[in-house]
Amino acid sequence: MWRWGYAVKRTNLRVVDHPRAGVQYPRSVGEFGAWFSTDDDCLDYLEWLRWPHGFVCPRCGHAGGWRLGDGRFKCAACDSRTSVTAGTIFDKTRTPLTVWFTVCWMFASGKDGISALSVQRTLEIGSYHTAWAMLHRLRSVLVRPGRDRLSGTVEVDETYIGGKEPGLPGGRAKGKKILTGIAVEVHEPKGLGRCRMAPLADASLPSLHAFVTDHVEPGATVITDAWQGYHGLDKLGYTHDRRSQRAARARGQDPGELLPAVHRVASLAKRWLQRSDVYIGPADMKAGYTVQADLLGTKRKRNTCDMGLIANRYTLDMQGNHQRLQIRTWAADLRMAKTIDFAWDTDVWYTAKLRVDIEGGKGFIRGKVWKRGEPEPVEWTITAEDPIPNLEGSPGIYGYSAAEVFYDNVGVGVE
Repeated sequence: MWRWGYAVKRTNLRVVDHPRAGVQYPRSVGEFGAWFSTDDDCLDYLEWLRWPHGFVCPRCGHAGGWRLGDGRFKCAACDSRTSVTAGTIFDKTRTPLTVWFTVCWMFASGKDGISALSVQRTLEIGSYHTAWAMLHRLRSVLVRPGRDRLSGTVEVDETYIGGKEPGLPGGRAKGKKILTGIAVEVHEPKGLGRCRMAPLADASLPSLHAFVTDHVEPGATVITDAWQGYHGLDKLGYTHDRRSQRAARARGQDPGELLPAVHRVASLAKRWLQRSDVYIGPADMKAGYTVQADLLGTKRKRNTCDMGLIANRYTLDMQGNHQRLQIRTWAADLRMAKTIDFAWDTDVWYTAKLRVDIEGGKGFIRGKVWKRGEPEPVEWTITAEDPIPNLEGSPGIYGYSAAEVFYDNVGVGVE
């Protein structure tokens, strides 16, 4: 019997080197809900992850035992007893495993991160501290000491992470922020595996060789560009596949496609760092206040900034590339969004105002934008309604861009 691609009996799950979505783990929210609808489903899955070939005693290493009436396992050799959650982040927790698994899914699938407050509200957890503690446990095990190095086919490259510095050339020029090495496993025919990122002192041969040997298992195929700092990797036990950007241009190919895996990881990391929320009030401020500020956005190459205001965990977003104005809930937990066309210019000051009111159990979020110095319009530029409103939250300002955003005359008014 199969349910959404997951064998109801754990023994039907095969042990593989590279798990496949829809077979060894769910690939969608629908599959996730079907796989893990009860705590028993979660325990069954954890048992397969921990002991894929059957129970092995963590105390003496003996393979073999039996399940007791309380759900624990008893070793046939040393009589010790243990549970499938012992020694894991789920050990000695009173929170249902279905809730834990849902938090894990939200944590792993949210590209822009997830907050304890969002977890508490979405899953209706009793206290903020419980949600915070769950996320803290998850974050504490992200880096495993002595973890295995990457293997198979691995792309390696470096990039600078941080703000732009005027007057400096691109590439590997000194003076930029943090030079970061990136290594990503590439699966065939498609898909990415594990990745590693670490700061580098420079792009010299010793620095790059040290990064590769620290994070990639000898015997792997390492794909790099033709930078001289990667020369000699074949003498360190790797199969080195050098791909020249100059040769790619001569063939009429896009040099950016030579290392697509590391470029995707770098893009996601930089996108996350480009988003900034700055709060200027307590988190328990009740609805009914107004946030107002003057904003000026800029453009870098073809990218125009996004900028706006925050009130009660709603965002008024002036989207530059799309030339739109949007009111939405938190992007990582997007319950509601309303968008209208709204043309605005870079290097021009605008005044923005955002207000949230609770009326009849619903939230009414109103925003307006006009050029600074001109009379404030009587009508709101955009209005949205939320049937499940946020009752409280900090006022703040919002920015998302590789270009610069300027703010002035930020204020909060309470009526």
